[in-house]
Amino acid sequence: MRDDLRVIWLIASRELRDQFRDWRILSPLLILTLAFPVLMNEVAHQAVAFFAKYGTNLIADRLVPFSVLIIGFFPITISLVVALESFVGEKERGTIEPLLSAPLENWQLYFGKLLVGILTPLAASFLSIGLYMFMVSHQRLHMPSFYTMIMLMTLTIAHAILMVSAAIVISAQSTSVRAANLLASFIVIPVAVLMQGESVLMFWGTDQVLWLAVAAVIVMSGLLVRLGISHFEREYLLGREFDSLNWRWILRTFWVSFRGEAKSPFGWYRLEVRKVMRRLAVPMLIILTLAVMGYFASYDWAMVNIPRLLPNASTQDMKELVNGARNSTGLAQTGQHLSAAFIFGNNVRATFLILLGGAVSFSVLGLIVYLVNVGLIGAVLGIFKLLGYSPAVLFAAGLLPHGIFEIPALMLSSAIVLQIGAALVTPQTGKSMGQVVLELLADWAKIFLGVVIPLLAVAAVIEAYVTPSILLSVMK
Repeated sequence: MRDDLRVIWLIASRELRDQFRDWRILSPLLILTLAFPVLMNEVAHQAVAFFAKYGTNLIADRLVPFSVLIIGFFPITISLVVALESFVGEKERGTIEPLLSAPLENWQLYFGKLLVGILTPLAASFLSIGLYMFMVSHQRLHMPSFYTMIMLMTLTIAHAILMVSAAIVISAQSTSVRAANLLASFIVIPVAVLMQGESVLMFWGTDQVLWLAVAAVIVMSGLLVRLGISHFEREYLLGREFDSLNWRWILRTFWVSFRGEAKSPFGWYRLEVRKVMRRLAVPMLIILTLAVMGYFASYDWAMVNIPRLLPNASTQDMKELVNGARNSTGLAQTGQHLSAAFIFGNNVRATFLILLGGAVSFSVLGLIVYLVNVGLIGAVLGIFKLLGYSPAVLFAAGLLPHGIFEIPALMLSSAIVLQIGAALVTPQTGKSMGQVVLELLADWAKIFLGVVIPLLAVAAVIEAYVTPSILLSVMK
């Protein structure tokens, strides 16, 4: 292990020497690191004075932690160019062949580049934060607690690892520095949106939820590192000279994987759909376990927290609560008729949200969307329990008739997205990342078109025309 770490440090020290010799990298990094804290300090000082004038001290107290979060983020974005050039930059300069021919393991080479990509932005971020905190300590600004600073430092480290990991993946898969720099927007923009959500949590004072966000970012970073190592091939770096959008190859690869060995629609169901369904046995078990845990957790939360709100609720509040609960879970309503087409379209949108969320987060956001739906069911049944209704009867009459088809469809949609995330971080020998992604999308299309769409169509018809009658007869 010590020898492996020594090799990784040799690669990292080589990269550090190259960086410190390039004034085009050091100059903007130093300027931003030293000048931005001064600017944020003045902004925070003026904002605190403004909020104190109108008595909003709570917001003023949160400005310094918010400024620390922003100050730690900007040096990382500037240093991202180093990670983006880690592989493809050396390829363009013609210096990567000796490195790739060295007796090094792929993971050692990859971690060496990753280490230096993380150390540089973190050093700049901590220097910038330290300078800002020094200026804050000499002014009439509220200093964050030690606990808050630990959380902010951890969050900064998590952001650096996440962004650099994504940049290294892009650098290893790109054929030119220009392409890698253009793809950097797919790193900076999502992380900036993530920081907006973290800022909201910070102003709300929900530190426990913010720690969960830190854990989620660290998990995503680990998955990105695993993705990069799984699809890192030296021959790929040297063999490809330029990228081209080959629609014929894309469509042919997708169609061959989608059709498989089938010669007819019945054979497609029997061979291809069945093959994918067998691979979903373990993901379905995971999804089922998460569903049960999410249901009981949300039901217990509703039973504990909602009673605190009921004594102060007006009749209009109760009416809105009941209507919102029904609409949020698809619970059948006897007094309002929804068309089957509307219900079907709404459920299809939910499955696409699961796919899109999972595609950009290695299944994490997709599973969160699924768990939100499951959690709403538990919370809503808990609310109706508090209002005097039987949860078992309500579930059997208002959800189960169409849920027999709808719930498995959503579970299959989530399971295939979970399978996609697991397959992306699994080594695929002899296949490019593009080919792996196309084959995974073909598997998703098999499940979506062959199983999910028919189940959702049947569920929509039952929910529109059958379940309300059953609910009316039971709940009269």
